[in-house]
Order: sequence, then structure tokens, then C-alpha cells
Amino acid sequence: MSSLKLISPVDGSVYAERPVMGVDDAAAAVARSRKAQKDWARRPLEERIALVGAGVARLNQMSDEVVPELAWMMGRPIRYGGEFGGLNERATYMADIAARALAPIEIENSEQFERRIEHVPHGVVFVVAPWNYPYMTAINTVAPALIAGNTVVLKHATQTLLVGERMVRAFTEAGLPQDVFINLFLDHPGTEKLISAGSFNFINFTGSVGGGKAIERAAAGTFTGLGLELGGKDPGYVMEDADLDWAVDTLMDGAMFNAGQCCCGIERLYIARPLYDAFVEKAAAWVSSGLKLGNPLEQDTSIGPMANVRFAKEVRVQTAEAIVSGARSLIDPKLFPADDGGAYLMPQVLVDVTHDMRIMRDESFGPVVGIMPVDSDEEALRLMNDCQFGLTASLWTNDTERAARLGDEIETGTVFMNRADYLDPALCWTGCKATGRGGSLSEIGFHNLTRPKSYHLRKKSA
Repeated sequence: MSSLKLISPVDGSVYAERPVMGVDDAAAAVARSRKAQKDWARRPLEERIALVGAGVARLNQMSDEVVPELAWMMGRPIRYGGEFGGLNERATYMADIAARALAPIEIENSEQFERRIEHVPHGVVFVVAPWNYPYMTAINTVAPALIAGNTVVLKHATQTLLVGERMVRAFTEAGLPQDVFINLFLDHPGTEKLISAGSFNFINFTGSVGGGKAIERAAAGTFTGLGLELGGKDPGYVMEDADLDWAVDTLMDGAMFNAGQCCCGIERLYIARPLYDAFVEKAAAWVSSGLKLGNPLEQDTSIGPMANVRFAKEVRVQTAEAIVSGARSLIDPKLFPADDGGAYLMPQVLVDVTHDMRIMRDESFGPVVGIMPVDSDEEALRLMNDCQFGLTASLWTNDTERAARLGDEIETGTVFMNRADYLDPALCWTGCKATGRGGSLSEIGFHNLTRPKSYHLRKKSA
């Protein structure tokens, strides 16, 4: 029997291993989940909300185990306390808006007719979650899907193999009925077979473009609904009237936090020429003096290893290619002796970059950022849109109308002004181009996890 092995980036050891579930056994588990869905959906909304809230609360009680476990699995330093802040914010918000978001759309309620549109659950929702923020990305769909009356099947990336197991355990211990929320240990072929067999009513996938394409191919002809959040290469544009220090602090944190492994992390920066030299100087100083690369289990470590050696290798290759093509690196390697050529990768800031370099076009997903000067909004807009991805864009100015005008022209899912690298659960989390399709969170997230069902009821003859 084959197994899934989690190689820890901390020391290269096998941190966890689970046997791959056979397709027949997995299909039987999904069938049990489908059977449980009808009874779950019949429960009052308030009861479903309460049980999901209890599951989240139970997960919070596991923080002493979860935080170091995350460090071992994907390298995030323990000083940041896991993902409970964002997880709680998102789950709580979706619970708070559920009654409004799921309320019927009433067209008519007269003596003669009752006409309305209901939001009914799809059935079984399959969540394929990534390793970079394994709890928060999962809860984006898990919480609203369960609240809406679906059952949920969760599959996590091998790099964070234990997260799904822990989440299901927490929700089950909190009282969620059997088979309403299950975790499966699947390999890629097994996952694709289940999808191509039409096992699910809706699939939410967060991960690579290649992974998204594989899921689309597997689902072809099944008419299964898909929500896909794929790659990103999120830009920041600092205009000449921006608060320089605030911009540097926020954008560099957005570029380096979690070793740059953030869906909406800042990967490229365009700075109005009057501010360019000062921004670059401050950005280099921010990285050089403000970050410590090291073991994520140590409290003073602010940037841990990347989740996998192969991820770090891609960042090193992109950086080296850029330098060969004329880019300059500003961060002295001597400041980060923990860089071991493997998963432990020092942060880097590059200047003299161009869009002929992959570092400014392809997703890096690591602690490196390229910075270019620009001479106009038009130039910045052209460069921001010169990318296959569209998740977020961060604009820095004191002129709201100017930011809105630019935002209208940027090909992206979210426009930020004077902030970056944040997911607001009240707003739809979505993207365009190769970033994918669909949307999670907000009222729209609930609508995507349900289907409309119309009622045209004639009460008496005319």
C-alpha cells in the first residue's frame, strides 16, 4: 500500500505518514457523507451555525498542539501563533451573515400566489486545501458550506497532511454528526478518479494552475461546479503622494511574511520615480535589520524555512536568472547565515529588474521581491496588467478617486488602497485570468455554495 509522506522543512525528517486511501473505500466514505447530508440540511440553520461555531472553538482549544505542528509541517514560526486570528474572523463573519445570505428571495406573497427563490445546498462539497495557510484556506469553504447545509469532504496537501485530520476531529468532538465532515487521504490519481466519477456536487480547490487544470479536466462532462483559486503575482504601486514609511512597512511585510508563501503576498513593486530611491533604501534596510531566518520552533525566528526544498529551489533559480540578466540584489547573504541552500532561504530584494525576467512575471511564492521605478500611472497600470494572474493589487496614495480610477482598469480580483496581503471576509475573495474563477466568503460565497431553487405556488384558482 502506498503512503503519503510529509517531509518537514525544519530538518528534512519524515514528520508524518498516512496510507493512501483506496478509491473504492474513498467512494464509500463519500457515499456515507451524501447519505448524511439530507438530515444535516433539515436541521435548523441556527443549529448548524452553533455546531460549526463549536467546532471552531474546539479547534482553538488545540492551539498548543496546532502551532508547533504547523512549524514542523510547513515552516511558519511559532511566534505568530498559527492561523487562529484569521480563521476565527472568517468563521464568525460567515456565521453572522448566514441568515441574511441564505434568506429566500421573496417575489410575491399574496392571497393568490407565493413566488420565491430559495438557496438550497449543493449536496457534497469537496474541499482540496493548500499547505501555505492550511487552516484559513480550508475554513473559507468548510464553515459556510456546512452552515448552508452541505456535507464536506476535505483533502489537504501532503505538506500539511495532519490539518484535515485535526479539523475533522475538532468538529466531531464538538458534536457535529457522523459523516457530515470527513477527511480523506488521497493521492492525485485517486482524487481525479473520484472527481471524474461525479462523486461531488461542488469542488473548491486552492493551489497551483497545473492543479486547477487537472481538476477541470477530471470534472469535464460531470457538470460539477468548481471554485478555483490558483496562482498570483500581486503588484504594489506606490504613488508620489503616498506615506512612504507606511508603504514600506506594509508592502515589505506583505512580501516576506510566511517566507513569501502567501496567496496574496506582494511579489512585484512599482514606485513613482520621486520616491524610488528612498523606498528602495528603506525596503533594503527593513529586510536587512528586521528579519531573522532560522528554526521556526524558536521564538525569535521571524522567517522560517520554505515548506519544501523544491519550492526554495524555484525561487533561487528565478533570482539567479534575474541577476544574470542584469538585476542587482540588495541584501547581503552574510546577514542570513541560516540559508543552507535547501529549504532555509534568505529574503532578497532585487532592483534593475524588467518584465523580461521571470521574477517579474511568474509566480515566485517565496521571500523575494523585485522593485521598478515608473514615471506615470499609465506605465504602472500597463506593468501591473502585464501578468497572467489577477488576485489582488495594492495602491498607495492619499487620493481615493485616483486609486478608484486605476482600480477600474487593473485586471484583478481585489483592489487595496494603503494596505496589502489581507483577506476581508465581508468581501468576495476572487480572481481573474489564470488565478482562477468563482469566489469564496461574503454573501457571494454562500451563493456559490448553494443553488437557486424557484417556487411558484398558486394558492387558489382565479
